Amino acid sequence: MHPTVKPRIKICCISSIEEAWTAINYGASALGFVSQMPSGPGVISEELIAKIVAKIPPPIATFLLTSSQDTQEIIQQIKRCGTNTVQICDKIESGNYQDIREALPGISMVQVIHVTNEYSINEAIKIAPFVDAILLDSGNQSLDIKELGGTGRIHNWDISKQIRGQVEIPIFLAGGLKPENVALAIKQVAPFGLDLCSGVRTNNKLNENKLKRFFEQL
Repeated sequence: MHPTVKPRIKICCISSIEEAWTAINYGASALGFVSQMPSGPGVISEELIAKIVAKIPPPIATFLLTSSQDTQEIIQQIKRCGTNTVQICDKIESGNYQDIREALPGISMVQVIHVTNEYSINEAIKIAPFVDAILLDSGNQSLDIKELGGTGRIHNWDISKQIRGQVEIPIFLAGGLKPENVALAIKQVAPFGLDLCSGVRTNNKLNENKLKRFFEQL
């Protein structure tokens, strides 16, 4: 049984230096930057990502969210953006995780698994040895226009809890988290980290009041 410790908080969909510092000042230990996606909120240009990331102090993890399924493409993207972590939001189809490790030894790799059914448990167990963390989200890769995150929906936390119990690496929980349900999420899943986007925003802007309430709930 994992002891319930206060989870790390990642605030995603950061779109300005001001937003980045607001999140850090409230207690975020990781920030997410969304590059080109088939759908969902928070997409900004790689130029802007690089500009913001250059101003973030070292202990903060900076996540580049990528929808690319090609490791060579992902490596080039990370080099352009300068983040210290990559969040792979879809399945890799060309190349493998080792390519990224060899090209960029210092980079942390986080694979997103969209929790849809029991099959997600096997997917997580299979991927865990190759990455540094797994992020459980509520997207759907099989739609015509893929949903790779930012849905604001909660998935089946029972499956997330089973995954957390069966893999040795840190688990981030994402999807529909907000001040009202964060205590329950921690109690039920006991994840290493929580990942928020829409739950702390109003009209796509970071809302300090929601941020404050969220951190108070922790």
